[in-house]
Amino acid sequence: MAESPYIRVRGAKEHNLKNVDVDIPRGELVVMTGLSGSGKSSLAFDTIYAEGQRRYVESLSAYARQFLELMQKPDVESIEGLSPAISIEQKTTSRNPRSTVGTVTEIYDYMRLLWARVGVPYSPATGLPIESQTVSQMVDRTMDLPEGTRLYLLAPIVRGRKGEYRKEFAELLKNGYQRVKVDGEFHELENPPKLDKKFKHDIDVVVDRIVVREGMEQRLAESFETAIGLADGIAIGEYADVEEGETEPKRITYSANFACPVSGFTIPEIEPRLFSFNNPFGACPTCDGLGEQLKVDAGLVVPDKDLDLLNGAIAPWAKSTSPYQTQTLQALSAHYRFDLKKPWNQLPEEVHNIILFGTGEDEVKFVYDDGMRRYEVKKTFEGVIPNLERRYRETDSQWVRDEIAKFQAAAPCPACGGKRLKPEALAVKIDTLDISDAGAFSIKQAHEWFAQVYKSLTKQQNEIASRILKEINDRLDFLNDVGLEYLTLSRASGTLSGGESQRIRLASQIGSGLTGVLYVLDEPSIGLHQRDNDRLLETLKRLRDLGNSVIVVEHDEDAILTADHVIDMGPAAGVHGGEIIAEGTPEEVMANPKSLTADYLNGTKEIPIPKRRPVEKAKRKITLKGATGNNLKNVTATIPLGSFTCITGVSGGGKSTLIIETLYKALARKLNGASAPPQPYESIEGLQHLDKVIDIDQSPIGRTPRSNPATYTGAFGPIRDWFAGLPEAKARGYAPGRFSFNVKGGRCEACQGDGVIKIEMHFLPDVYVTCETCKGKRYNRETLEVLFKGKSIADVLDMTVEDAAKFFSAVPAISSKLDTLNEVGLGYVKVGQQATTLSGGEAQRVKLAKELSKRATGKTLYILDEPTTGLHFEDVRKLLEVLHSLVDTGNTVVVIEHNLDVVKTADWVLDLGPEGGDGGGQLVAAGTPEDIAACEESWTGKHLAETFRRQDERRAARNKRVRAAESAKTKSKPKPAPKPKATPKSKPKAKAETKTATSTRKPAKSTAKKAPAKPTAKARSKSPAK
Repeated sequence: MAESPYIRVRGAKEHNLKNVDVDIPRGELVVMTGLSGSGKSSLAFDTIYAEGQRRYVESLSAYARQFLELMQKPDVESIEGLSPAISIEQKTTSRNPRSTVGTVTEIYDYMRLLWARVGVPYSPATGLPIESQTVSQMVDRTMDLPEGTRLYLLAPIVRGRKGEYRKEFAELLKNGYQRVKVDGEFHELENPPKLDKKFKHDIDVVVDRIVVREGMEQRLAESFETAIGLADGIAIGEYADVEEGETEPKRITYSANFACPVSGFTIPEIEPRLFSFNNPFGACPTCDGLGEQLKVDAGLVVPDKDLDLLNGAIAPWAKSTSPYQTQTLQALSAHYRFDLKKPWNQLPEEVHNIILFGTGEDEVKFVYDDGMRRYEVKKTFEGVIPNLERRYRETDSQWVRDEIAKFQAAAPCPACGGKRLKPEALAVKIDTLDISDAGAFSIKQAHEWFAQVYKSLTKQQNEIASRILKEINDRLDFLNDVGLEYLTLSRASGTLSGGESQRIRLASQIGSGLTGVLYVLDEPSIGLHQRDNDRLLETLKRLRDLGNSVIVVEHDEDAILTADHVIDMGPAAGVHGGEIIAEGTPEEVMANPKSLTADYLNGTKEIPIPKRRPVEKAKRKITLKGATGNNLKNVTATIPLGSFTCITGVSGGGKSTLIIETLYKALARKLNGASAPPQPYESIEGLQHLDKVIDIDQSPIGRTPRSNPATYTGAFGPIRDWFAGLPEAKARGYAPGRFSFNVKGGRCEACQGDGVIKIEMHFLPDVYVTCETCKGKRYNRETLEVLFKGKSIADVLDMTVEDAAKFFSAVPAISSKLDTLNEVGLGYVKVGQQATTLSGGEAQRVKLAKELSKRATGKTLYILDEPTTGLHFEDVRKLLEVLHSLVDTGNTVVVIEHNLDVVKTADWVLDLGPEGGDGGGQLVAAGTPEDIAACEESWTGKHLAETFRRQDERRAARNKRVRAAESAKTKSKPKPAPKPKATPKSKPKAKAETKTATSTRKPAKSTAKKAPAKPTAKARSKSPAK
């Protein structure tokens, strides 16, 4: 039977899908789009991928299945034509500090193999290569000397060690040796020298005396074997004659193992595990291969340098109630003559060192008086930092440890300098670089270095290395193709954004070269600048051209237009979604009047540009000076307060470092009293205008199914209070706690308030069955008898937010919180929906709603990192309304964003770059979006100008359509239907003319064929006008 050309899905009802039937063409690039929460992921991941994965896993043995994560069987009638499925999701790779970009991409594994097989060990003492020789090679090397050369063959048995060595001399004499050379002098073993055991000595045994001539190979070989046996693999050939102008005879060192003949530095064996910082065999013993150690950090001990010593400049001492610390400081100030009331930053450096690191040898007179007794003592002062470190080492109390840990920060390991490996591993080099030097390269630099490294290898080494180098170069190629050339190989994978880690996985999938597989991707364009988007789309096409089916859940305009097949889900989100609104080629979808996506693509709807707030005159602003973290090159950035500011720039340009790692952490430390250390910067001005800083990210709002939007936004408290205040509840004496499903009392004890019972099935997926006692309502019968307007608390949790807001309209405490959830476009979410089932975009909007429901002070700074992740054009429009309303109340919103629809609505834009990684870290431009669009050097500017142009085109096309529709109406009533429909069809033609990168000529031709003659002519006349 021939392979079915479609993946046929029948009757999908997972989550909010409403009995969806769909045929997805195989071997094509299929894009699923639609509003956030409309059921795209439910169809792509929870139905198609889950079933493909499950069928593959079920073909394995029962034994193998228990080790794999098993997927639930999705709620679907049938799926035909499925191939094994691989999902490439956004979840960040492991948070383990041992996991790096190099290890995740397997490049580091190949590098370990390369260094183990063709690396040359160099001695750290002499800097010369250490090579091991066989006895035959030693003989050949000796025979190459000029004939008649006289040599002593010595075996060095003692090198620089103290002792008398009488026993050793006697042993050597017994074994038949006659002479030794001690500290440069020859002695007969019959009367050995008396050695002073207090001094270090060098002792060599004379094994043989040689005159080089033909035919003595056998004798030489035996002598070398004897010498090597005596001296652990080292033999020395010393010239018997001293040449003119030399004080000592020349020596030739022969070594049978990887050992430096001078320092005796040995490498036991060179194996790939020697280069692994996750293996005790290769990891630096001081830091266990982490490259850093926790040390008490002076910056954390004195976080606020504007305070004086009496007012808590020294943070670990600030909380203490005992007079001991104050009296210590008074004694120091009396002895070293400094003023305790002076701010820390005005005290001399010498005083800083005395207080932090101690007085050294100086003894100081301390007077201690605790109100009961008084005593004086003269002693040295150990210093705040050594004191904390000593207490940390010596204490048994976990509380003291945790307290001191607040003042510790990671510092590079003193032994390996942050290189994570033993000295033995770092001694092995290729082309003068050790493996950790090569690991510090960015992918772009690594690509250049590995491409030319074969030139520095010998022919034999190249034969060994060629296959390893091919693997490394291929992987680096793919990483370059998906726009990750700015990442360094040694970067911890926990610091990558979701989009970056997803593209790393994508690169390794292309590297695997599988065909006939179904790939399901979740928004791979997240965190990717418009500039790199084309490269990503090419990569996806490459996956498709290998013979795979690629399904992408994506909102990006270019991706939708590039796809072979588009599926638009809708019509709205949550309970109002779960249907397929339009499907087909991009052109067919764009011609569909029901599709919301089409409305945005053809200009019927748009994200409007609001009136800009004047920023130049802004009195209130915050300035961060001299930021130098990661790749930032001394950046000074000013953010106008009370405005909407966007931070843009190519991936890896330093946006997150500047805003999250430096600005947010520095402000959080000053305003919120956080302890996380920011990246280095010089100063911050304008703090007086802010009272708090809030970072709203896309991390889940709760990791347990017990957390839900109502508990997170704080609406659940007033709801429980309201139920507890009802007459029936009062009569029964129920407190608000009775209406919580997390504590005993009101909840159903059979399922402990979960509503479901988990039954473990070992090698089958765990089965969740609805609790029989409460029928999934989470509460016991008595609690459910308390009704308000005929609804119990369980019914309220099961309502959507919009219904609940109407239901509680008379209770402002509840309705105000639910209304804000409605405002951010989450009206479709159920009040008690488990937090784990919310998408990233939804979780972020729940957080925004929580912020909106607080009383505005107008002095808050909100920081959002790529808030449009997972959002459709319509969702973006709603989100921007919310953010702009935050700004209208006087707050400041700073958004790190690649989405140009957001950037164009900003009041002020800071563009970082110009490139990613080392080529970035500078402020390229700052100004209004129009200023950025006019900037030549800015990549963002180029794409922003294109967005403005596209918007004008669409507006013109829309006005034309409206006019055409109106004129058609006035001319004749029955005709108007085909015209507005046909015009959007001709739209892709116009776009194909202007934008060759994404859309090819083919769709334009097919459109021209399909559309009636009149509109095509119109489209032709329209495109030159642009």
